[in-house]
Amino acid sequence: MSAATGSTSSRLKLLFLCTGNSCRSQMAEGWARHLKGDSIEAASAGVEVHGLNPLAVKVMAEAGVDISGQRSKHVDELRDRGWDVVVTVCGAAHESCPFFPGKTRVVHVGFDDPPRLAQGAANEEEALAHYRRVRDEIRAYVETLSEALKR
Repeated sequence: MSAATGSTSSRLKLLFLCTGNSCRSQMAEGWARHLKGDSIEAASAGVEVHGLNPLAVKVMAEAGVDISGQRSKHVDELRDRGWDVVVTVCGAAHESCPFFPGKTRVVHVGFDDPPRLAQGAANEEEALAHYRRVRDEIRAYVETLSEALKR
């Protein structure tokens, strides 16, 4: 059993939680599977379900990570899976984060909302710049995830 997580599994069970599970949490799940799949069992969900954002899929594919097979899920679908850690990636999800049974640790790491940032974009390329920036910020967080969660 891992003292840091209380889990008997060799991989950390981690859930990324966002408002609609359409963009930020989906990118975080994709990065965690891509970069840390040997040490982290990752999933994502939302306090609402908004569907997978096509621009998030596009910018992740540009970075070599295919999230097109992921789907938007409500947190209730995954609540009882014995998560070691739940990472809220937006303020709204953090504020409305439901109770998780057991020794689940909730950590908040907020990222800007690409769809909101892109609302005033003149064209798709300008909109994609917002998605790319947040994608890269999420990647940087996931790269240091194991160390960050030990604190």
